Amino acid sequence: MMIIKRWLLRLAFTLLGFVLAVGLYVLVACALVLWPAHAKPKLPAEAPALEAWVLSNGVHTDLVFPARSAAIDWHQLFPLADFRAVPPDAEFIAIGWGDREFYLHTPTWADLTASRAFGALAGGNRALMHVTYLQRGQMRRGAYKLPLSQAQYAQLVDYVRAALPSGRATPIAGAHYDNQDAFYEAEGGYNLFETCNTWTGRGLRSAGVTVSRWTPFDFNVTWHLQPTQP
Repeated sequence: MMIIKRWLLRLAFTLLGFVLAVGLYVLVACALVLWPAHAKPKLPAEAPALEAWVLSNGVHTDLVFPARSAAIDWHQLFPLADFRAVPPDAEFIAIGWGDREFYLHTPTWADLTASRAFGALAGGNRALMHVTYLQRGQMRRGAYKLPLSQAQYAQLVDYVRAALPSGRATPIAGAHYDNQDAFYEAEGGYNLFETCNTWTGRGLRSAGVTVSRWTPFDFNVTWHLQPTQP
């Protein structure tokens, strides 16, 4: 009987420790929203010249750019041949980073399992980059505007390239959710402290955008941005 009580006590303390750890994780993430990086960003020498966006589905965030601009033609880095059938009117490209196993085996939230979620948070899996060409109608919800100078835009482009091994886009053969997307090898690994949103947030901070100092959740990324419809 005493052995059972000891095990129950250990279990209770373990569960309490887990709840406290989760609470601290969320509390720190929420507190840092109020202490953002670049809270008073310097006004660029040039007026905002290029448009970009953050696109959020409420959990995950992507960086979104015009598919073609004076700064870069993304088709050169992510050629249409890597995709099944991109619509000819796809004007934008969404670029995200995340856990390999989660990305490849969770095309919808209905496919999410507890073991896969915990596996991603525990770390150990390599990352992938998810790239999707989007039509204007697909940008109606969850878009947040990033008015960028040419220098800031170039910084974000360099950030995306740096996430590709040797700066080259290597597609994962046969890996697609639909006709408009593809997956690519990426640097780094996903874990509890390096999430899809921390990748987005780090890119924004590198470009001087006002954003939380740590962005494990989507709201850490979008809190200081302006919702908009392209």
